[in-house]
Formats: sequence, C-alpha cells, structure tokens
Amino acid sequence: MSMDYQTFIQQVNRRTGIDLSLYKEAQMKRRLTTLRDKRGFPTFDEYFKALIKDQQLYFEFLDRMTINVSEFYRNYKRWEVLEKTILPSLVKGKNKIKVWSAACSTGEEPYTLAMVLSQFFSLSDIKVLATDIDENSMQRAREGVYPERSLKEVPPSIKKKYFKQEGQFYHVTNDIKQTVTFKKHNLLADAYEQHFDLIICRNVLIYFTEQAKMEVYQKFSDSLKPNGILFVGSTEQIFTPQHYHLEVADTFFYQKKLV
Repeated sequence: MSMDYQTFIQQVNRRTGIDLSLYKEAQMKRRLTTLRDKRGFPTFDEYFKALIKDQQLYFEFLDRMTINVSEFYRNYKRWEVLEKTILPSLVKGKNKIKVWSAACSTGEEPYTLAMVLSQFFSLSDIKVLATDIDENSMQRAREGVYPERSLKEVPPSIKKKYFKQEGQFYHVTNDIKQTVTFKKHNLLADAYEQHFDLIICRNVLIYFTEQAKMEVYQKFSDSLKPNGILFVGSTEQIFTPQHYHLEVADTFFYQKKLV
C-alpha cells in the first residue's frame, strides 16, 4: 500500500471516524483514486486538504465510498420470500414489529420494507428505522424522488398505490415516507439499538474485510430478539450462522435461536 494512501486512511479516520482500513483495500483504493484523479489532485495528501475545505467534495467522497447502487424490491424473489414465508410467522399475534434497514443508502430498501409491511399492518402502525453513514444519501432518501429505472421490480399494484409520477420521476407517497425514520449510523463504530424483530442489511458487507464482517454479524445477532430475522444480500451468505446464534430460515434469511 502506498504511504500516501495509508496516511490518507489515517487522516480520514481521525477527521470523520470512518475507518477505511475495514473495507477491502483494492476496491476502495481503486474507487477513491479514480475520484481523486477526476478532481485533478495528484496525491491523496492534496485531496485530503481539499476535502476538509470543500463540503461538496467531501460529500462526493462519502458518496463514492458508500457504493450507492439500489432499487426498489431489488432481487424481487427474496422480497417475495419475506412477504409469503418469513413475515406471516414473525408478525403472528403482534400489532407491530420493530424493524431496521441498515446501510439504507438512498432509501429504496426501507421504503420497500414499509410497502411489504403494509400487507400486514396499517401504515400508522409501521415504523422503519433506516440508517446510513452518508448524510447525502439519506437526504435524497428523505426527498423520496426516484428515476424510473429504480422501480423496474415494483409490482404494478404497489406502484399505483405508493408512487406518484411527475415527468421522468416517481415520488414516494407521503404516507409511506412517514413510516420511515432516517438516522446517521456507522455500522463499524456506533452502538446498535436492541430488540429488533427484523434487520435488513443487503449488498454492503461484501465491501468489508472478513474481520469487520464477523463483528457486524455478531452485533446484528445481539440486536435481534430471540426468533428475530436477519435478511442479507445475495452475495453475503453466512457460512457458519451458528457462530452468531443464528440458523438458516430460508436462503439469505437467518433466525436468531432461542438461547
């Protein structure tokens, strides 16, 4: 690793609390080098000095670092399993459940979750916690305005009910927006809330080192109620779920064992 990049990692960590060394190095370095070069800085040292002074540059850096590729009902079949197989037993006898969309990016995932939960509860009883490290992404999420390509997997009945088309864009309806609370949270550094029935964290941990990943899985498990469910992305199978007091409930769904 070049000294310049190593120093940059340390400076970013001191300044922001974000530890880039917990991300896979080759991918992160390539991504940030491309961005730095695009902005015309020959070294990471100069780039860092500019980041401190220029908020726009800083937000762009955060954006690039947090890999925002998202869409509603991403990998539709998995959401179908959530709705048809997982939720019926999870919600049985309850008039609401505690849910968390972790690393929620620009909001497609927590809004999808609220739409799925609306099949079981009235909207006034749905509360989704959505967190991300990137304020910029969450600001876009709060606005709830998306291009058509983000909606390609949304079922027609849901699209009609919970989106309003304006020109080229689709607006999430206010009643869905009101079910989601966005908060800044760093999965690798901040404390986790407890007693969740369902935690969704998809397509984020693939960028973490093995060690960081293990710590996050353990914290997720600790945050779940007994029988609670963790829903992960399709590249993030947990190979030793029992290590975290979890067991396979379905593909990419893990249930916390009763201890």
